[in-house]
Order: sequence, then structure tokens, then C-alpha cells
Amino acid sequence: MNVLLSLGFVLTWSSGFIGAKLGAGEASAVTTLMWRFLPLALVLGAVAATAGRHWWRGLTRRDAGRQVVIGLLSQSGYLLTVYYAIQLGVSSGTTALIDGVQPLVAGALAGPLLRQYVTARQWLGLCLGVAGVLIVTTADAAAVTGVAGWAYLFPFLGMLSLVAATFVESRSPTRVEPMAALTVHCATSAVVFTGLALAVGEGTPPAAPSFWLAIAWLVALSTFGGYGLYWIVLRRRGLTQVNTLMFLMAPVTAVWGALMFGEPFGVRTAAGLALGLTAVVVVQRGEKHRHARVEHDSAPEREHAHS
Repeated sequence: MNVLLSLGFVLTWSSGFIGAKLGAGEASAVTTLMWRFLPLALVLGAVAATAGRHWWRGLTRRDAGRQVVIGLLSQSGYLLTVYYAIQLGVSSGTTALIDGVQPLVAGALAGPLLRQYVTARQWLGLCLGVAGVLIVTTADAAAVTGVAGWAYLFPFLGMLSLVAATFVESRSPTRVEPMAALTVHCATSAVVFTGLALAVGEGTPPAAPSFWLAIAWLVALSTFGGYGLYWIVLRRRGLTQVNTLMFLMAPVTAVWGALMFGEPFGVRTAAGLALGLTAVVVVQRGEKHRHARVEHDSAPEREHAHS
């Protein structure tokens, strides 16, 4: 089950970069994001008020407020920077690659903030993943011309926003029903993006069928698939595990981009994908080794307790 969840997460999360590029061909970032979240928030709100009333049992105002903050960081802040970068011409592959630095940042902060310390073997895996990201980044960036250097700052800011959201969620004392959390996050994003789009006069959607195809793609694959699975995998497997899977986003997105937009996919991209896969295997084995060591160390204590 964990393997299927991880595979589904990688495929659907990486699809979001492709959906953003599909939407960017027809409308601005804020227009696409407004129409991605406004109808979705209305539907989820209607379901939450009727068939989904049980989602809210035990949810306090403080819990709801925390979910609003998580939604602002993990959806509004993260997606706006990613979409705007793609609108400025940064390729979908490069945007995903900059996201690939996230595991190293999260791994460095997990110990002091969450007391989830990363083992030496896991650090090796993280470093292998970063090497894969750098290889694919240089290959992708070399093939893209005419993009201002400062445009690459936006996906980096988005990555930091998602890391912050992950830590806020991980430190939460309450486990919120996933559909309740998704409803709050989408409602928050709908308010933010609708307000932004109307403020800049970009609230009217284009009539092109391709725009609505992009919206359907983003809602089905990216929101319910990638975004939903991100939090599920985080809860089931932990911060280091879910962030290690992020190393695979860049090369997988590069495959998506090559197949759908003819973006370059060469030897260096394939090498980066191989390193990313190696990083995931190393980190996962490191996690199993750590659990086995913990079990071994705690066995004498349990025997002493029973004696």
C-alpha cells in the first residue's frame, strides 16, 4: 500500500507543473488559480455542509485557524510562486527541480524543530537526491533561453512556503479529518486568488476549451491526487520519507514535459532520474535500519519492565 501511495503521489504531484503550463498558455497565473479553486471550494463547501458534517467533529476554532495558515502556505503561497514562475518562462522541469531542494531543507530543520533526526545513511540519500536535482537543473536550464535570472527566485520561495506548511502541520497536536483540511485549504485559496484576480482585473476566464481542460486536469490530478496524497503520505510515513519522494518530482516532470510539450530530455536528465531513485532507496533503507535499531535498543528495557 505504501508503495502505491508513493507512486501515486509522485505521478499526481508532478502533474501539477504540467497543468500549470497548460493553463499558462491561455490565461495568467491568478486567473488560472482563481478558477481552479473557486468552483472546487463551492462544491467542497456544499458537501461539507451536508454529507460531510462528520468531518468537523472535534474540530476547534484553533484547529480551523491552523488549517487556514497551512492552506495559505501550502496552497496559496506555494502555487502562486510556481505558476508565476512558469508564466515568466521558467520551464516546468526547472520549476520542479528547484522544488527538489526541499528535502535537504526539511531534513536539516526536522531535528531541531520536530526531533525527527536524520541518520547518516539518510543524509547520504538526501545528498544523492540533491546531486540528481543539480544534474537535471543544469541540463534543463541550459536548454531554456530568454528567462530573467530573478524569475528563478519564485519557485525557491514557493519551496520554502511548502516546507513551512509541512512543519506547521507536523507540530499540530490535533489530527484533522483529511477532507475537512482540504475544504479549509481550498476555501482559503479560493478567497485569496479570487481577491487577487479581481484586484488586477483578471477574473474573467478565457472561453478556450483548452483552459477548462487545464482546470479539470489541475482539480482531478493535482488537488485531489497530488495535494491530498502529500498529507496522507506525510502522516503515514513521516517527514523525511515524503520529502525524499520530492527528489523524483523534477525528473518525472521532465518526462511529462518531454512527452507533452517536447521539452528536452537527454542523458543528464536520465542520470538525474537514476540518482533520484537511488536516493529514495537509500533513505527508505536508512529508515528501516533506524527502526530496527530502536527496536533492538528498546528490547532490554521491555524485558526489564516485565521482570
